[in-house]
Amino acid sequence: MGPLQRHAQSPAPSAPRIPFGKTGRCWYQSSMAAPAHRATWMTLLAFAIIYFVWGSTFLAIRVGVREVPPFLLASMRFSIAGLVLYLWMAAKGERSPTFRQWTAVTLLAAMIFLCDYGLLFWAEQRVPSGIAAVMLATIPVFMALSEIVILRTRKLSVRLSLALLIGTGGVAVLMSHSLNLGGAPIDRTGAIALIFASITWSIASALTRKLPLPASKVMSSGAQMLAGGILLALASAALGEFRGFHPSAVSRGAWLALLYLIVAGSIVGFTAYVWLIHHESPTKVGTYAYVNPVVAVLVGYFFGGEALGPRTILGTLFVLVSVIVITTTRAVRPTSMPLAGKNRAGSK
Repeated sequence: MGPLQRHAQSPAPSAPRIPFGKTGRCWYQSSMAAPAHRATWMTLLAFAIIYFVWGSTFLAIRVGVREVPPFLLASMRFSIAGLVLYLWMAAKGERSPTFRQWTAVTLLAAMIFLCDYGLLFWAEQRVPSGIAAVMLATIPVFMALSEIVILRTRKLSVRLSLALLIGTGGVAVLMSHSLNLGGAPIDRTGAIALIFASITWSIASALTRKLPLPASKVMSSGAQMLAGGILLALASAALGEFRGFHPSAVSRGAWLALLYLIVAGSIVGFTAYVWLIHHESPTKVGTYAYVNPVVAVLVGYFFGGEALGPRTILGTLFVLVSVIVITTTRAVRPTSMPLAGKNRAGSK
């Protein structure tokens, strides 16, 4: 619960006693209602941003990569957005990351921005934007698998097993050439790239808990975006994307898509996300993972001319059910075996 909401529920202990009467009562009520009213509208606006703006960025990416090379487009997005966030925090007096923190930031940037986002931008040349969002919604599936198999911090339960099978089934529905569900299955190369992107994101999420990062979430993310943008630019140059690219040949629509990705998708969207993290429960904020794919599929259908047939609907439904079950299942930690030489009380 955020400070505005706490203030709206109860007055400060030292607040002066309000005299009875119409004027005093109205003043008291209006002064108490104003913060609650502001908090409610700010919360609704922030949720609308992370739901609908983030969900619509997948179509903006697809519009952009039609004319701008994918890694170059991603580099421009995150370099500019990261620089803005970094300078904003520096102007507010936040300390710049230390050398050790920059090392951790660069490692995460390589996994999140170079691998995950770089592959997403590349795959959207081959895969519809809505399907790309659904494929990336499998990130919790791979996070759960990494916790079970690699980190061994989670136990495989029956409910979790069913959720993992349903999620895998959703991906299979989208990719299968044998199922006759109408509509062509998605490009296999693009699908594999998106699966690999989801795996790298899940690994990066696990590493985030152990790496030394700046205390400020905005500074940390700004630094990661900036480092990621630089890595994406190097990858773009290595892949020869600068050759034959002429900015003057890019249409206004593609530049507007890039502007939307920078301002709305990265700067405004992330600011809203950080504000919600400090004012709402993580469970509520995490619901964007369920909403974004649905928004992306609908935006792609209505505004991008993408197909919406039984295959897309069924695959999306399977993946979303899997994600909801995984993220709402309480983690059951495996019981550790007692070490030899220790008694049951655990004494040395």
